[in-house]
Amino acid sequence: MILGIGTDLANIERIERTLERFGDRFRNRVFTQTEQRKAERRRDTAGTYAKRWAAKEACSKALGTGLRMGIAWRDMHVTNMATGQPVMHVTGWAARRLAELTPEGHEAVIHVTLTDDHPWAQAFVVIEARPLRTPPDPAHPLA
Repeated sequence: MILGIGTDLANIERIERTLERFGDRFRNRVFTQTEQRKAERRRDTAGTYAKRWAAKEACSKALGTGLRMGIAWRDMHVTNMATGQPVMHVTGWAARRLAELTPEGHEAVIHVTLTDDHPWAQAFVVIEARPLRTPPDPAHPLA
């Protein structure tokens, strides 16, 4: 079952100007060290930051709150699998909100996709609740 959907469109040039103006103050307020390392080793540094900015906005919308109600920017962060697929992680208040949304007997799975086409970066987040798998009952005749 779908618990939430969020999307966001970020202007890469706006993020680039913000990075130039506020530098580490902006980076450290919004992005985790992992996100910063990823962005700083990319040729399109601003685009990488913009995609992660959009992902955080999209995730907050999927959680049903937007960036209010206690969610901090760094409560949501994006890493990448070895294949390059982005993965959204939540901690702090965002993780507590996710737990509130998740029905008993289910686990929450956050799906995220990122794209960019200069000057735009976009993210789309879907939060899914999957039933927990229960081990077969050995006493059951069909187990």
